[in-house]
Amino acid sequence: MFKAALEAEDFRPSRRYGQNFLLDENTARAIVADARLDPGDSVLEVGTGCGFLTVHLARAVAKLWTVEVDPRLARVASPFLDPFEHVELIEGDVLATKNRLSADVEARLADVERWHLVSNLPYSVSGPVLALVAGHVPRPQSMTVLVQKEVAERLAARPGTKAWGPLSLAVQLAFEPRIVRSVGPASFWPRPRVDSSVVHCAARAEAPSPEAAGAVVALARRVFERRRQSLGRVLGDVLGGRERADVVLARAGVDGGGRAEGLSVEEWLRLGAGV
Repeated sequence: MFKAALEAEDFRPSRRYGQNFLLDENTARAIVADARLDPGDSVLEVGTGCGFLTVHLARAVAKLWTVEVDPRLARVASPFLDPFEHVELIEGDVLATKNRLSADVEARLADVERWHLVSNLPYSVSGPVLALVAGHVPRPQSMTVLVQKEVAERLAARPGTKAWGPLSLAVQLAFEPRIVRSVGPASFWPRPRVDSSVVHCAARAEAPSPEAAGAVVALARRVFERRRQSLGRVLGDVLGGRERADVVLARAGVDGGGRAEGLSVEEWLRLGAGV
C-alpha cells in the first residue's frame, strides 16, 4: 500500500535527495529489533520517505520525531502516521548547514536526556548527519542506521585501513559501531545499484566531551586532506610551524613520520589535547 500511495502521487524519486525507499517488511522489523529500543524511548528518524519504517518505529516507542525534506513525501506519509499521536512529522531539511542540525530538530532534542537515532539515511546526507548526531549535546544512546555498504564500512573501519577517515573517527570517539546485517537492492524501490548495510552504534561508557571531540575531528579533517603525507609535515603546516608540530607530537607520543590513516582514536585524542 505504501508503493501504491507513491504511485497515486505520480511520485518520481529524486537523485538529489538520494531517494531509495525501503519497502521490505522483514528488513524494517529487523532494523527496529537491531535498535534495541524500549517502549518508553524517544527516537529521531531522518528521512521519513513514505513512512514505511516510521510506522514500524511508531509501534515500538513512546515518542518519535521523523524528518522529511521532500514535501511530496510528507503528503504521502502523513495519512499513515495520523493514527499515532506520539509521532511528529517535521517537514524540512534536517541540516541547517553542513555543520549544524536544523533549528526544528535542535528544539525537539533540547529537553530530551535519552534518545536514539534510527533511520534509513538518504545517501546525500548520511555522512554529515552521522557526524553531527555523534557530537550532539546530549548524545543519543545509540544510532541504528541503514546506509550504503561503503558508508557502513567507513563507520566500522579500523585504523590503518583505506576506509578509516574523519567520519570513522567522529563516530568512534563516542560510539562503538558494528555492522549487523546486509540488505540487498531488492528490499528497496527503486532498486539501488549498490548493497546496503545496517550499522548499530552503541554509546561508549566513557567518551570525550562533545567540545573536545569536535576539536579532534576538525583537526583530523584538515590532516586527512593530505593523508598520504607524513604527520609531521602536515601538522607543521596546520599548526603554523614544524617546531610546534614536533612538540605536539612528542607530548602525544605519536610518530611524526607516520600518516593520518594509521592513528587510533586514542592517539587522535592525545594529539587534539596538545593543539
